[in-house]
Amino acid sequence: MRSSPLLAIFLIVAVDVLGLTIMIPLLPFYAEKLGATATQVGLLIGVYAACQLISGPLLGRASDFTGRKPLLILSQMGTLIGFLVLAFAPNLWVVFLARIIDGSTAGNLSLAQAYISDVTRPEERAKSFGVIGIAFGMGFLIGPAVSGYLAKFSYQWPVFAAAALSFTSIMATTFLLPAVKTGVARAEGPGGRRLSLLEWGEYARYFRHPDLATRLFQFLSFGLAFSMFTAGFPLYAERRLVWHGAPFGPEQVGFTWAFAGFLGIFLQGPMLGKMVRRFGESNLNRVGFLGYAAGYATLAYTFSVPMLIVATAIASIGTLVRPTLTSIITQAAPREEQGVVLGLTQSLTSTAQIIGPPLAGFLIQHELLSGWGLTAAAIAAVGLVLASAKPRVAARMSQT
Repeated sequence: MRSSPLLAIFLIVAVDVLGLTIMIPLLPFYAEKLGATATQVGLLIGVYAACQLISGPLLGRASDFTGRKPLLILSQMGTLIGFLVLAFAPNLWVVFLARIIDGSTAGNLSLAQAYISDVTRPEERAKSFGVIGIAFGMGFLIGPAVSGYLAKFSYQWPVFAAAALSFTSIMATTFLLPAVKTGVARAEGPGGRRLSLLEWGEYARYFRHPDLATRLFQFLSFGLAFSMFTAGFPLYAERRLVWHGAPFGPEQVGFTWAFAGFLGIFLQGPMLGKMVRRFGESNLNRVGFLGYAAGYATLAYTFSVPMLIVATAIASIGTLVRPTLTSIITQAAPREEQGVVLGLTQSLTSTAQIIGPPLAGFLIQHELLSGWGLTAAAIAAVGLVLASAKPRVAARMSQT
Protein backbone atom coordinates (compact mmCIF):
# COMPACT_ATOMS: atom_id res chain seq x y z
CA MET A 1 0.00 0.00 0.00
CA ARG A 2 3.00 2.32 0.37
CA SER A 3 3.75 2.38 -3.34
CA SER A 4 1.82 4.64 -5.67
CA PRO A 5 0.67 1.86 -8.07
CA LEU A 6 -0.82 -0.19 -5.24
CA LEU A 7 -2.57 2.84 -3.78
CA ALA A 8 -4.02 3.63 -7.21
CA ILE A 9 -5.14 0.04 -7.84
CA PHE A 10 -6.71 -0.04 -4.38
CA LEU A 11 -8.76 3.09 -5.07
CA ILE A 12 -9.83 1.78 -8.48
CA VAL A 13 -10.79 -1.69 -7.26
CA ALA A 14 -12.54 -0.21 -4.20
CA VAL A 15 -14.76 2.02 -6.35
CA ASP A 16 -15.34 -0.82 -8.81
CA VAL A 17 -16.25 -3.28 -6.07
CA LEU A 18 -18.50 -0.69 -4.46
CA GLY A 19 -20.56 -0.60 -7.65
CA LEU A 20 -20.62 -4.40 -7.74
CA THR A 21 -21.67 -4.74 -4.10
CA ILE A 22 -24.49 -2.27 -4.57
CA MET A 23 -25.92 -4.75 -7.07
CA ILE A 24 -25.39 -8.00 -5.10
CA PRO A 25 -28.23 -7.57 -2.58
CA LEU A 26 -30.49 -5.84 -5.12
CA LEU A 27 -30.32 -7.93 -8.30
CA PRO A 28 -32.35 -10.95 -7.06
CA PHE A 29 -35.16 -8.67 -5.82
CA TYR A 30 -34.92 -6.53 -8.98
CA ALA A 31 -35.31 -9.65 -11.14
CA GLU A 32 -38.11 -11.08 -8.99
CA LYS A 33 -40.01 -7.80 -9.37
CA LEU A 34 -39.91 -8.39 -13.14
CA GLY A 35 -41.24 -11.93 -12.73
CA ALA A 36 -38.12 -14.07 -12.31
CA THR A 37 -38.20 -17.33 -10.38
CA ALA A 38 -35.38 -18.26 -8.00
CA THR A 39 -33.87 -20.54 -10.64
CA GLN A 40 -34.02 -17.75 -13.22
CA VAL A 41 -32.25 -15.45 -10.77
CA GLY A 42 -29.47 -18.05 -10.59
CA LEU A 43 -29.36 -18.29 -14.37
CA LEU A 44 -29.15 -14.50 -14.55
CA ILE A 45 -25.95 -14.63 -12.53
CA GLY A 46 -24.73 -17.67 -14.44
CA VAL A 47 -25.12 -16.08 -17.87
CA TYR A 48 -22.94 -13.17 -16.74
CA ALA A 49 -20.27 -15.65 -15.65
CA ALA A 50 -20.54 -17.60 -18.93
CA CYS A 51 -19.84 -14.42 -20.89
CA GLN A 52 -16.99 -13.61 -18.51
CA LEU A 53 -15.49 -17.07 -19.07
CA ILE A 54 -15.22 -16.28 -22.78
CA SER A 55 -14.13 -12.65 -22.51
CA GLY A 56 -11.81 -12.92 -19.50
CA PRO A 57 -8.96 -14.84 -21.19
CA LEU A 58 -9.29 -12.68 -24.31
CA LEU A 59 -9.00 -9.45 -22.32
CA GLY A 60 -6.17 -10.83 -20.22
CA ARG A 61 -4.20 -11.99 -23.23
CA ALA A 62 -4.78 -8.71 -25.06
CA SER A 63 -3.51 -6.85 -21.98
CA ASP A 64 -0.17 -8.63 -22.33
CA PHE A 65 0.33 -6.70 -25.58
CA THR A 66 -1.48 -3.40 -24.92
CA GLY A 67 -0.79 -3.15 -21.18
CA ARG A 68 -3.21 -3.64 -18.29
CA LYS A 69 -4.50 -0.07 -18.18
CA PRO A 70 -6.26 0.23 -21.59
CA LEU A 71 -8.03 -3.12 -21.20
CA LEU A 72 -9.03 -2.27 -17.64
CA ILE A 73 -10.70 0.90 -18.92
CA LEU A 74 -12.49 -1.08 -21.66
CA SER A 75 -13.75 -3.56 -19.10
CA GLN A 76 -15.03 -0.77 -16.86
CA MET A 77 -16.85 0.86 -19.79
CA GLY A 78 -18.71 -2.39 -20.43
CA THR A 79 -19.76 -2.45 -16.78
CA LEU A 80 -21.06 1.12 -17.05
CA ILE A 81 -23.12 0.35 -20.16
CA GLY A 82 -24.50 -2.80 -18.55
CA PHE A 83 -25.66 -0.84 -15.50
CA LEU A 84 -27.38 1.79 -17.63
CA VAL A 85 -29.24 -0.86 -19.65
CA LEU A 86 -30.26 -2.57 -16.42
CA ALA A 87 -31.60 0.65 -14.90
CA PHE A 88 -34.09 1.08 -17.76
CA ALA A 89 -34.95 -2.62 -18.26
CA PRO A 90 -38.70 -2.96 -18.96
CA ASN A 91 -38.71 -6.76 -18.60
CA LEU A 92 -36.63 -9.74 -17.54
CA TRP A 93 -35.10 -10.32 -20.98
CA VAL A 94 -33.54 -6.86 -21.01
CA VAL A 95 -32.10 -7.62 -17.57
CA PHE A 96 -30.44 -10.67 -19.13
CA LEU A 97 -29.15 -8.44 -21.96
CA ALA A 98 -27.64 -6.02 -19.44
CA ARG A 99 -25.81 -8.83 -17.68
CA ILE A 100 -24.57 -10.22 -21.01
CA ILE A 101 -23.11 -6.81 -21.91
CA ASP A 102 -21.42 -6.52 -18.53
CA GLY A 103 -20.14 -10.10 -18.60
CA SER A 104 -18.83 -9.80 -22.16
CA THR A 105 -16.37 -7.13 -21.03
CA ALA A 106 -15.79 -8.40 -17.52
CA GLY A 107 -12.15 -8.67 -16.51
CA ASN A 108 -11.64 -5.99 -13.89
CA LEU A 109 -10.51 -8.27 -11.09
CA SER A 110 -8.20 -10.50 -13.13
CA LEU A 111 -6.58 -7.47 -14.77
CA ALA A 112 -6.10 -5.84 -11.37
CA GLN A 113 -4.55 -9.07 -10.06
CA ALA A 114 -2.22 -9.21 -13.05
CA TYR A 115 -1.25 -5.59 -12.46
CA ILE A 116 -0.43 -6.32 -8.82
CA SER A 117 1.60 -9.35 -9.85
CA ASP A 118 3.49 -7.14 -12.35
CA VAL A 119 4.62 -4.65 -9.71
CA THR A 120 5.27 -6.77 -6.59
CA ARG A 121 7.90 -9.28 -5.45
CA PRO A 122 6.78 -12.86 -4.68
CA GLU A 123 7.37 -12.54 -0.93
CA GLU A 124 5.09 -9.48 -0.81
CA ARG A 125 2.36 -10.91 -2.96
CA ALA A 126 -0.05 -12.21 -0.29
CA LYS A 127 -0.06 -8.81 1.39
CA SER A 128 -0.45 -7.08 -1.98
CA PHE A 129 -3.35 -9.31 -3.02
CA GLY A 130 -4.81 -8.36 0.33
CA VAL A 131 -5.33 -4.92 -1.28
CA ILE A 132 -8.09 -6.51 -3.36
CA GLY A 133 -9.40 -8.20 -0.23
CA ILE A 134 -9.58 -4.88 1.60
CA ALA A 135 -11.33 -3.33 -1.40
CA PHE A 136 -13.88 -6.16 -1.33
CA GLY A 137 -14.31 -5.71 2.40
CA MET A 138 -14.88 -1.97 2.05
CA GLY A 139 -17.23 -2.60 -0.85
CA PHE A 140 -19.29 -5.06 1.18
CA LEU A 141 -19.27 -2.66 4.11
CA ILE A 142 -20.57 0.37 2.20
CA GLY A 143 -22.18 -0.85 -1.04
CA PRO A 144 -24.93 -3.14 0.29
CA ALA A 145 -25.90 -0.60 2.95
CA VAL A 146 -26.19 2.10 0.28
CA SER A 147 -28.17 -0.31 -1.91
CA GLY A 148 -30.59 -1.18 0.88
CA TYR A 149 -31.17 2.46 1.75
CA LEU A 150 -31.72 3.62 -1.85
CA ALA A 151 -33.95 0.62 -2.68
CA LYS A 152 -36.51 1.99 -0.22
CA PHE A 153 -37.22 4.79 -2.71
CA SER A 154 -36.86 2.87 -5.99
CA TYR A 155 -35.02 -0.19 -7.24
CA GLN A 156 -33.58 2.03 -9.99
CA TRP A 157 -31.75 4.32 -7.61
CA PRO A 158 -29.11 1.78 -6.52
CA VAL A 159 -28.47 0.91 -10.17
CA PHE A 160 -27.89 4.58 -11.01
CA ALA A 161 -25.52 4.81 -8.02
CA ALA A 162 -23.60 1.77 -9.30
CA ALA A 163 -23.36 3.35 -12.76
CA ALA A 164 -22.02 6.59 -11.26
CA LEU A 165 -19.37 4.65 -9.35
CA SER A 166 -18.43 2.75 -12.49
CA PHE A 167 -17.88 6.06 -14.27
CA THR A 168 -15.76 7.24 -11.33
CA SER A 169 -13.67 4.05 -11.62
CA ILE A 170 -13.04 4.78 -15.30
CA MET A 171 -11.83 8.28 -14.42
CA ALA A 172 -9.62 6.95 -11.61
CA THR A 173 -8.03 4.37 -13.90
CA THR A 174 -7.45 6.96 -16.62
CA PHE A 175 -5.83 9.57 -14.42
CA LEU A 176 -4.37 7.76 -11.39
CA LEU A 177 -3.09 4.36 -12.53
CA PRO A 178 0.50 4.35 -13.88
CA ALA A 179 0.96 2.34 -17.07
CA VAL A 180 3.07 -0.81 -16.77
CA LYS A 181 4.60 -2.25 -19.93
CA THR A 182 3.99 -5.93 -20.59
CA GLY A 183 4.04 -8.04 -23.75
CA VAL A 184 6.02 -10.85 -25.30
CA ALA A 185 9.22 -8.89 -25.00
CA ARG A 186 8.85 -9.27 -21.24
CA ALA A 187 7.71 -12.89 -21.26
CA GLU A 188 9.70 -13.41 -18.05
CA GLY A 189 7.58 -10.86 -16.20
CA PRO A 190 5.03 -11.94 -13.62
CA GLY A 191 2.11 -10.81 -15.72
CA GLY A 192 2.92 -13.54 -18.21
CA ARG A 193 0.73 -14.61 -21.10
CA ARG A 194 -2.89 -15.75 -21.21
CA LEU A 195 -4.47 -18.78 -22.83
CA SER A 196 -7.48 -18.56 -25.08
CA LEU A 197 -10.69 -20.29 -24.06
CA LEU A 198 -10.18 -23.17 -26.51
CA GLU A 199 -6.67 -24.16 -25.38
CA TRP A 200 -8.02 -26.85 -23.06
CA GLY A 201 -4.92 -28.99 -23.48
CA GLU A 202 -2.79 -26.20 -22.09
CA TYR A 203 -5.17 -25.67 -19.18
CA ALA A 204 -5.11 -29.40 -18.43
CA ARG A 205 -1.33 -29.25 -18.19
CA TYR A 206 -1.65 -27.11 -15.08
CA PHE A 207 -4.03 -29.58 -13.47
CA ARG A 208 -1.43 -32.32 -14.02
CA HIS A 209 1.25 -30.29 -12.29
CA PRO A 210 1.74 -31.83 -8.80
CA ASP A 211 2.35 -28.52 -7.06
CA LEU A 212 -0.54 -26.65 -8.70
CA ALA A 213 -3.35 -29.16 -9.24
CA THR A 214 -4.50 -29.41 -5.60
CA ARG A 215 -4.41 -25.64 -5.22
CA LEU A 216 -6.41 -25.06 -8.39
CA PHE A 217 -9.05 -27.51 -7.20
CA GLN A 218 -9.08 -25.65 -3.89
CA PHE A 219 -9.76 -22.45 -5.79
CA LEU A 220 -12.63 -24.11 -7.66
CA SER A 221 -14.11 -25.31 -4.35
CA PHE A 222 -13.82 -21.83 -2.90
CA GLY A 223 -15.43 -20.24 -5.96
CA LEU A 224 -18.29 -22.73 -6.15
CA ALA A 225 -19.20 -22.50 -2.45
CA PHE A 226 -18.92 -18.71 -2.40
CA SER A 227 -20.97 -18.24 -5.56
CA MET A 228 -23.73 -20.44 -4.15
CA PHE A 229 -23.70 -18.34 -1.01
CA THR A 230 -23.69 -14.88 -2.64
CA ALA A 231 -26.32 -15.78 -5.24
CA GLY A 232 -28.62 -17.63 -2.87
CA PHE A 233 -28.45 -15.58 0.31
CA PRO A 234 -30.90 -12.78 -0.67
CA LEU A 235 -33.51 -15.34 -1.79
CA TYR A 236 -32.84 -17.51 1.27
CA ALA A 237 -33.17 -14.56 3.66
CA GLU A 238 -36.40 -13.43 1.98
CA ARG A 239 -37.95 -16.86 2.61
CA ARG A 240 -36.43 -17.73 6.00
CA LEU A 241 -35.99 -14.51 8.01
CA VAL A 242 -38.35 -11.80 9.25
CA TRP A 243 -37.65 -8.23 10.35
CA HIS A 244 -40.40 -6.27 12.15
CA GLY A 245 -43.03 -8.66 10.88
CA ALA A 246 -41.97 -8.49 7.21
CA PRO A 247 -39.68 -10.77 5.14
CA PHE A 248 -36.10 -9.68 4.63
CA GLY A 249 -35.68 -7.35 1.64
CA PRO A 250 -32.81 -5.43 0.01
CA GLU A 251 -32.33 -3.23 3.09
CA GLN A 252 -31.91 -6.09 5.57
CA VAL A 253 -29.81 -8.14 3.17
CA GLY A 254 -27.70 -5.06 2.49
CA PHE A 255 -26.94 -4.48 6.15
CA THR A 256 -26.03 -8.16 6.58
CA TRP A 257 -23.50 -7.83 3.77
CA ALA A 258 -22.23 -4.60 5.36
CA PHE A 259 -21.55 -6.46 8.61
CA ALA A 260 -19.68 -9.16 6.68
CA GLY A 261 -17.70 -6.45 4.89
CA PHE A 262 -16.66 -4.89 8.20
CA LEU A 263 -15.33 -8.22 9.43
CA GLY A 264 -13.56 -8.75 6.09
CA ILE A 265 -11.70 -5.44 6.42
CA PHE A 266 -10.61 -6.40 9.93
CA LEU A 267 -9.17 -9.74 8.74
CA GLN A 268 -7.62 -8.55 5.46
CA GLY A 269 -6.26 -5.21 6.59
CA PRO A 270 -2.94 -4.71 8.39
CA MET A 271 -3.58 -7.94 10.32
CA LEU A 272 -3.14 -10.11 7.22
CA GLY A 273 0.57 -9.40 6.77
CA LYS A 274 1.23 -10.05 10.46
CA MET A 275 -0.78 -13.28 10.43
CA VAL A 276 1.02 -14.51 7.29
CA ARG A 277 4.40 -13.93 8.95
CA ARG A 278 3.32 -15.68 12.14
CA PHE A 279 1.18 -18.57 10.91
CA GLY A 280 2.02 -18.91 7.21
CA GLU A 281 -0.22 -18.72 4.15
CA SER A 282 -1.08 -22.43 4.12
CA ASN A 283 -2.35 -22.43 7.71
CA LEU A 284 -4.44 -19.30 7.13
CA ASN A 285 -5.82 -20.87 3.96
CA ARG A 286 -7.01 -23.89 5.93
CA VAL A 287 -8.54 -21.71 8.64
CA GLY A 288 -10.38 -19.76 5.92
CA PHE A 289 -11.90 -22.90 4.41
CA LEU A 290 -12.92 -24.07 7.89
CA GLY A 291 -14.64 -20.72 8.46
CA TYR A 292 -16.60 -21.01 5.22
CA ALA A 293 -17.68 -24.60 5.91
CA ALA A 294 -18.76 -23.88 9.50
CA GLY A 295 -20.43 -20.59 8.61
CA TYR A 296 -22.49 -22.00 5.75
CA ALA A 297 -23.51 -25.01 7.85
CA THR A 298 -24.63 -22.67 10.65
CA LEU A 299 -26.55 -20.59 8.13
CA ALA A 300 -28.43 -23.69 7.00
CA TYR A 301 -30.10 -23.86 10.42
CA THR A 302 -30.48 -20.13 11.02
CA PHE A 303 -34.02 -18.98 11.82
CA SER A 304 -33.39 -15.73 13.69
CA VAL A 305 -31.40 -12.52 13.37
CA PRO A 306 -29.05 -13.37 16.29
CA MET A 307 -28.16 -16.68 14.63
CA LEU A 308 -27.66 -14.84 11.34
CA ILE A 309 -25.10 -12.60 13.05
CA VAL A 310 -23.27 -15.64 14.41
CA ALA A 311 -23.28 -17.43 11.03
CA THR A 312 -22.03 -14.30 9.25
CA ALA A 313 -19.21 -13.83 11.78
CA ILE A 314 -18.06 -17.43 11.36
CA ALA A 315 -18.26 -17.35 7.55
CA SER A 316 -16.29 -14.08 7.45
CA ILE A 317 -13.20 -16.03 8.55
CA GLY A 318 -13.33 -17.45 5.02
CA THR A 319 -12.16 -14.10 3.62
CA LEU A 320 -8.65 -15.35 4.40
CA VAL A 321 -8.91 -17.84 1.54
CA ARG A 322 -8.73 -15.60 -1.53
CA PRO A 323 -5.54 -13.59 -0.81
CA THR A 324 -3.60 -16.50 0.69
CA LEU A 325 -4.62 -19.06 -1.92
CA THR A 326 -4.01 -16.66 -4.81
CA SER A 327 -0.53 -15.96 -3.47
CA ILE A 328 0.19 -19.68 -2.98
CA ILE A 329 -0.90 -20.42 -6.54
CA THR A 330 1.22 -17.68 -8.11
CA GLN A 331 4.28 -18.73 -6.12
CA ALA A 332 3.84 -22.34 -7.23
CA ALA A 333 3.93 -21.30 -10.90
CA PRO A 334 7.12 -20.21 -12.71
CA ARG A 335 7.40 -16.46 -13.13
CA GLU A 336 6.74 -16.54 -16.88
CA GLU A 337 3.58 -18.63 -16.36
CA GLN A 338 1.92 -16.55 -13.64
CA GLY A 339 -0.25 -14.62 -16.08
CA VAL A 340 -1.65 -17.88 -17.41
CA VAL A 341 -2.33 -19.16 -13.91
CA LEU A 342 -4.03 -15.93 -12.82
CA GLY A 343 -6.20 -16.11 -15.93
CA LEU A 344 -6.95 -19.74 -15.10
CA THR A 345 -8.12 -18.83 -11.58
CA GLN A 346 -10.47 -16.27 -13.09
CA SER A 347 -11.78 -18.92 -15.49
CA LEU A 348 -12.35 -21.21 -12.52
CA THR A 349 -14.26 -18.41 -10.80
CA SER A 350 -16.44 -17.97 -13.88
CA THR A 351 -17.02 -21.72 -14.09
CA ALA A 352 -18.08 -21.77 -10.45
CA GLN A 353 -20.45 -18.85 -11.03
CA ILE A 354 -22.01 -20.64 -14.00
CA ILE A 355 -22.75 -23.72 -11.89
CA GLY A 356 -23.27 -22.39 -8.36
CA PRO A 357 -26.01 -19.73 -8.71
CA PRO A 358 -28.45 -21.84 -10.78
CA LEU A 359 -27.95 -24.71 -8.33
CA ALA A 360 -28.60 -22.35 -5.41
CA GLY A 361 -31.70 -20.96 -7.14
CA PHE A 362 -33.03 -24.45 -7.88
CA LEU A 363 -32.64 -25.56 -4.26
CA ILE A 364 -34.26 -22.41 -2.91
CA GLN A 365 -37.11 -22.48 -5.42
CA HIS A 366 -37.91 -26.00 -4.21
CA GLU A 367 -37.84 -24.80 -0.56
CA LEU A 368 -34.63 -26.72 0.21
CA LEU A 369 -33.26 -23.80 2.21
CA SER A 370 -31.19 -25.86 4.64
CA GLY A 371 -30.03 -28.00 1.71
CA TRP A 372 -28.69 -24.83 0.06
CA GLY A 373 -26.55 -23.98 3.09
CA LEU A 374 -25.37 -27.54 3.63
CA THR A 375 -24.42 -27.95 -0.03
CA ALA A 376 -22.26 -24.81 0.10
CA ALA A 377 -20.74 -26.04 3.38
CA ALA A 378 -19.94 -29.45 1.88
CA ILE A 379 -18.18 -27.86 -1.09
CA ALA A 380 -16.14 -25.64 1.23
CA ALA A 381 -15.28 -28.75 3.27
CA VAL A 382 -13.84 -30.32 0.11
CA GLY A 383 -11.57 -27.27 -0.18
CA LEU A 384 -10.52 -27.77 3.46
CA VAL A 385 -9.65 -31.42 2.82
CA LEU A 386 -7.57 -30.45 -0.22
CA ALA A 387 -5.87 -27.65 1.73
CA SER A 388 -5.01 -30.11 4.51
CA ALA A 389 -3.50 -32.70 2.16
CA LYS A 390 0.23 -33.31 2.46
CA PRO A 391 2.06 -31.20 -0.14
CA ARG A 392 3.56 -33.12 -3.02
CA VAL A 393 7.08 -32.52 -4.25
CA ALA A 394 7.09 -29.55 -6.60
CA ALA A 395 7.88 -30.09 -10.27
CA ARG A 396 8.77 -27.46 -12.77
CA MET A 397 6.15 -26.69 -15.39
CA SER A 398 8.66 -27.23 -18.17
CA GLN A 399 9.06 -30.86 -17.09
CA THR A 400 5.34 -31.69 -17.31
